[in-house]
Amino acid sequence: MAWLAGVLILFFGLLASIALHELGHFSFAKLFKVRTTQFMVGFGPTLWSRRKGETEYGVKWIPLGGYIRMIGMLPPRKDDKPGQVRRISTGPWQGLIESARGAALEEVRPGDEDRVFYAKKWWQKLLIMFGGPAMNLLLAVVFFAILLMGIGINRPQPVIEEISECVVPASQANLTSCPAGARPTPAKQVGLRPGDRILTFDGRKIDDYEKLQQLIRGSGGETVPMTVERGDRTIALNVPIARNQLRDLEDDDKIVDVGFLGITPTFDVQRQGPGAVVTTMADMTARTATALLRMPQKMVGVWHAAFGGEERDPNGPIGVVGVSRIGGDVAANDVLTNTEKFAWFIMLLGSLNLAVGMFNLIPLLPLDGGHIAGALLEAVKKGFARIFRRPDPGYVDVAKALPVTYVMAIVLIVMGGLLIYADLVNPIRLTG
Repeated sequence: MAWLAGVLILFFGLLASIALHELGHFSFAKLFKVRTTQFMVGFGPTLWSRRKGETEYGVKWIPLGGYIRMIGMLPPRKDDKPGQVRRISTGPWQGLIESARGAALEEVRPGDEDRVFYAKKWWQKLLIMFGGPAMNLLLAVVFFAILLMGIGINRPQPVIEEISECVVPASQANLTSCPAGARPTPAKQVGLRPGDRILTFDGRKIDDYEKLQQLIRGSGGETVPMTVERGDRTIALNVPIARNQLRDLEDDDKIVDVGFLGITPTFDVQRQGPGAVVTTMADMTARTATALLRMPQKMVGVWHAAFGGEERDPNGPIGVVGVSRIGGDVAANDVLTNTEKFAWFIMLLGSLNLAVGMFNLIPLLPLDGGHIAGALLEAVKKGFARIFRRPDPGYVDVAKALPVTYVMAIVLIVMGGLLIYADLVNPIRLTG
């Protein structure tokens, strides 16, 4: 029951995030008086709906996204008469474009000339389309603020929890005993003990573990002075820092040759200030952008995990099903306290909203970023026209990008299906 409750909590949290994403679009569409006929969470057949005013609000059966339906998303050709589309058949793609134009114009009623999306000013279209991703980014900030400032995070302290017996590379980190011929760790050599608090390292005051970790990694092969607090005593030591093959702190897939002391820190829950929210969001944004750039490579890994039985990359892409299953694993975990479980849910929802917001900013249709790019292109063209005193070029014809849109739509559907299948047959599991 706990597992099912966790699945449902995260699932409905995602649905709420989707609804708020669409609300971001919808609010600006209403503000700028674009006629909006539908506000839907999900795709496929309608599960429930209700009409209020000119808009139908509802939930559909397939909870993999959502949409609002604005009239005039595709403009007519600039040399066509109002309400008409020229019928041409110069090629399959051109015919498809004109067919889509025709379907879009069928929704435009007399009196809607100023309420169509394409006729709005470029900055209004920009705000309408940016409103959705902006809502996800705002939610990410709120969730991480709750996590960092309200709950606090389990941060490593410059206090020793355990001492490693020997120097082993990251590839052998799971060994339960030291291999033959392994060197003792520097911490073992100089007699460091669990409970020791590290006060200084190489003459620098230590107030957090991350700083200490960076200093240790940068001191490989050197003998470094260090002071520790043990009970009511302060002990001065000279520690010969070893070199070891460890995972890079920024890229878990990368192995680097760095300094190694051989200690495991204690952890303590601490509430953070607003600055921590800013730095965390900056770090998470950079990591998410890197992950999006590596998405094609990561999806190859998902394919091998789904059909080849390879181990699933815990830092790889994950779908709605997989995220919900992690929610179940969190709720059913007997080791975590209720506060820690709550923190996990907040962190997952914050990370997902950040990923969804940034993914939608990719400048390709049918993503929001494609329409944002069209609005910005329109602004540039109008700006050049004003500078060189040329006629107003009018709106950008996004319908010409429909071939790319259909290809991207197919890619997104395939990716979504692959993630769902992989999440079912070879899911990412909670390990901590």
